[in-house]
Amino acid sequence: MNIGIMGGSFNPIHVGHAIIANYIIQNTDIDQLWLMVSPENPFKTGQAMINEAQRLRMVEMVTRRLDNVITSGFELTLPRPSYTIDTLTALKAKFTSDNFTLVIGADNWAVFNKWRSHDEIISNFKIVVYPRVGYDIVIPPEMSDRVIAADAPVIEVSSSKIREQLSMGHDMRFFMPDEVYEYILRNDLYKK
Repeated sequence: MNIGIMGGSFNPIHVGHAIIANYIIQNTDIDQLWLMVSPENPFKTGQAMINEAQRLRMVEMVTRRLDNVITSGFELTLPRPSYTIDTLTALKAKFTSDNFTLVIGADNWAVFNKWRSHDEIISNFKIVVYPRVGYDIVIPPEMSDRVIAADAPVIEVSSSKIREQLSMGHDMRFFMPDEVYEYILRNDLYKK
């Protein structure tokens, strides 16, 4: 099986994540897409983050409504900080008969050369890059057999903006699925 790995803190998960996941699973050769909750992005240290169990729960609320998209807490079991190469290597060792494809946004692709062992990732795993506002997807010809640009919709919703608005008590109901928004309100998350 070809399994796509779309990692993130999902702090919180929002409609943009769901739209991209839905698009990727329907319009690429990925058989199953795992939304992998990350403990901490090495590039985002110091970010206020709600606990892992709550973020996993919110991701589950979204994935159960999407065919062939599942929630994964696999990365939460690995040593920290969390590096993509370590996650992909551990996945390949555990699921030996599956192939793994990394799914990232154009913002991450723009700084991919700063990722730990980025050359090793490109050599051993395929990458699907989806568009983000303000970033062109430039794939060098020598990588065109391993890195694919997805013609997905451009989504301008961000978790950081949602957290900021929630902390001010603003209504953000249309930025995430109803169940996720109700969970946030019920558990008093992201308040100052």
